[in-house]
Amino acid sequence: MLIYNAVVHPMDAPTLPTGFVEWAEGKILRVGPMPQCPPPSETDLDARGGHLLPGFIDAHCHLGMLADGLSYDDDDCNEISDPCTPNLRAIDGLYPMDYCFQEAREAGVTTVLTGPGSSNAIAGQAAAVKTVGRWVDDMVVLAPAAMKFALGENPKKTYSERDESPATRMATAALIREQLRKALEYADRVQRSREDPDEDPPDYDAALEALVPVVQGTLPAHFHAHRADDIATAVRIAKEFRLNYVLVHATEGYLVADILAREGVRVIVGPMISDRSKPELARLRVTNAARLAQAGVPVAICTDHSELPIQYLPLSAALATREGMDPEAALAAITLTAAETGGVAHRVGSLTPGKDADLVLCSGHPLDLNTRIQAVFIDGRQVK
Repeated sequence: MLIYNAVVHPMDAPTLPTGFVEWAEGKILRVGPMPQCPPPSETDLDARGGHLLPGFIDAHCHLGMLADGLSYDDDDCNEISDPCTPNLRAIDGLYPMDYCFQEAREAGVTTVLTGPGSSNAIAGQAAAVKTVGRWVDDMVVLAPAAMKFALGENPKKTYSERDESPATRMATAALIREQLRKALEYADRVQRSREDPDEDPPDYDAALEALVPVVQGTLPAHFHAHRADDIATAVRIAKEFRLNYVLVHATEGYLVADILAREGVRVIVGPMISDRSKPELARLRVTNAARLAQAGVPVAICTDHSELPIQYLPLSAALATREGMDPEAALAAITLTAAETGGVAHRVGSLTPGKDADLVLCSGHPLDLNTRIQAVFIDGRQVK
């Protein structure tokens, strides 16, 4: 299959004013300028000057786990029986028939990082999935893709209302530290028992087992944090335990952007469009993504669906551009940077030979509000 006569945005190489992308068996074969284009067939697609990009990626949402506009019965992302549930897996609560998957595809969103909510201090394992399919296991790009941690108002409110801990920010941080320390000790005992037959292994603990790859740095920790103090706590804990980590939301990130750049922090910003529904959103600004990026912080953009419906991911990137974010950085925030942040850049995020043939064809520049999505392909198959 071939799409030609397009403005091609590879995302890992300069934009081609007139170019083509060729793929077969779900993988990209070639990307290049029109003089190098093979002769098109009748089944190939003439883009007629449209813009061709890798499929959009939502770096943080709850698609398939928290339905848009429906009842509590359709909320499968907050297990509030225990503030520490790292052994929960998003793939066990994801509903592929959620109609919002179709809305995602129609907006050009081909991959999402979806997972547990933020009621628990340690909420569970997120997964990166494609937005097409009827069987979760066939949709998975990476699972687990991250371990969800939450700081600030949500765990505090959830458990203080029940006269349980954590009821303060201090207790939330202490609980996270305690569990990470236990995971380190658990991993150490497992390793010693493998090396020394006289050493007994620890009793199996599903929660600690799930945290071992986090403390070993092989599974990223995603910290839900809005306020600047919670952002600082996330960085502090991550440094203490040498975690591979990402900040999610970072609503007040612009207030400490220079510090985050100094610390080398990666950030997922969003939702870009939201009301101030709780106190920790008081300083919500649509300029956040732009100001973080201008400070040198790697920024991905998310919808946090269903907080902001998934189809408004491209609009969010457009708003970031309007507020001063470089257009290429804004596009990367919903493609390549999002893929890198989610640990799936080996599969998606750029138009690179060997990667999945996830493509979006737009009538104009993807950040222009008048642009329409003309065609969407996932694994080389047209889904719009």
